[in-house]
Amino acid sequence: MDKPKREIRSFVRRPGRMTPAQRSALERLAARYRLDYASERCSIEETFTRAAPLLVEIGFGNGDSLVEWASLNPDWNVIGIEVHEPGVGHCLLQAEKATLEHFRVITHDAIDVLDHQLGVDSIDRLNVYFPDPWPKKRHHKRRLLAPAFLDRVVASLKPDGALHIATDWANYAEYIDELMANDGRFALDTRHEHDGTTPFMRPQTKFERRGMRLGHAIVDWRYRLT
Repeated sequence: MDKPKREIRSFVRRPGRMTPAQRSALERLAARYRLDYASERCSIEETFTRAAPLLVEIGFGNGDSLVEWASLNPDWNVIGIEVHEPGVGHCLLQAEKATLEHFRVITHDAIDVLDHQLGVDSIDRLNVYFPDPWPKKRHHKRRLLAPAFLDRVVASLKPDGALHIATDWANYAEYIDELMANDGRFALDTRHEHDGTTPFMRPQTKFERRGMRLGHAIVDWRYRLT
């Protein structure tokens, strides 16, 4: 019997140096902030013990900007998804320092999380900030932003929900413009090109600062379901 074809992943698990504090945070703060991946739908209201708008961010890196956003928006429930454990450990330390309450992280492939764990029409705002551009043409198939991913976004967003995207790679920005324009399910609400000093409805990120040092222009988009 043929094995089912494995979907191409948009990320590579790269080993990174983990500090003792980050390693400790992964264990010490697990009960407070980590949400285990499950192949069944979870109840957002039960998870956060309240009903509130839900923001989900895919690939939050070290989590500094996500923690800052959550601190400035305490009326939102926030879930960050990231596979890089040193970054997750750093994020948990920052969340603890900020005394965040309605904040959780999932250390798992975001595709599985959207497919199985988060409910249909459950997300008010989905962030995809500075995803890996996979700049070489032979690697374009690994890009997260693709038609199959947009199918999941449409299923996961509430009818009035928003998809926020940012990149500092000009080629990827052109690709995103074309991808979204060809998908009739999204309406462009905002396209903001800037030098990194005026991000759209979000704090500045670590990857953004790297792009600024390289002289890259930054593009932010907000799309809504039509």
